[in-house]
Amino acid sequence: MELAENLRKTTRHAQNVDDLPDYLATRLFAIADLLPSVQHNPEDIKKLVEQVTQYDTYAQTGYLGMGVNHLILDATISRIEGQLAANQK
Repeated sequence: MELAENLRKTTRHAQNVDDLPDYLATRLFAIADLLPSVQHNPEDIKKLVEQVTQYDTYAQTGYLGMGVNHLILDATISRIEGQLAANQK
C-alpha cells in the first residue's frame, strides 16, 4: 500500500510542479489503484516512482541529456501495465 501512495504522491507533484501530462498521470493513478489487489514486482514500481521523480518535459534534449522524458516514462508505464494485466487473469 505504501508503494501505491508513494506513486500517487509523486505523480501529483510531477503534475503540479513538472508539467507531467494528464494522459500519463491518469495511467499512473490507474497503476497505483491496482497495486493493492494485483501481484506486482515492487522493484518495478520503485523504478517507476524514480522515473516520475526525474520527469522533465525537456529531458534528453539538452547538452547532458539528463532526466526522464514522456517517451521513457510511457515505455515504463506500458511495460508495467502489461505485467499487471497478465497478473489479473
